[in-house]
Amino acid sequence: MDRASALALLKDVLAATVRADGPDLNVRQSAILLRISLEPGPHTVRGLAEALQLGKPAVSRALDALEGLGLATRVPDESDRRSVLVQTTARGLAVLAGLGDRVIACERALAQAKPPTQIQPQPRPSLQQAKEANSSSHAA
Repeated sequence: MDRASALALLKDVLAATVRADGPDLNVRQSAILLRISLEPGPHTVRGLAEALQLGKPAVSRALDALEGLGLATRVPDESDRRSVLVQTTARGLAVLAGLGDRVIACERALAQAKPPTQIQPQPRPSLQQAKEANSSSHAA
């Protein structure tokens, strides 16, 4: 998949997600929920922070929100009472199943549509060109 197709897919998935009935997760919350659901555990705040290269406070705030939405839970580690394990709830798994279904549907729709145009980076004007454009816009 090329960059333009990947971005078109992401655009469509995000649009479908904001229209869907369900929680409005930010990217950090989504990344944490996906990680604890799709990767073998056990998961700890420290482990999630290291894996995502985030600070523990940022992970804790995201987990607070996920717990508040009923998508994840923190439980004491039976083998080490000082540690807390992070798990996805049944509701969290259902939300991710819906997201997965949207990704599949959007990918199929994109595959049936015409190929997207390549996104080309726009060249930056030189300092002289910027000055000329600025001076001509003020003259009008």
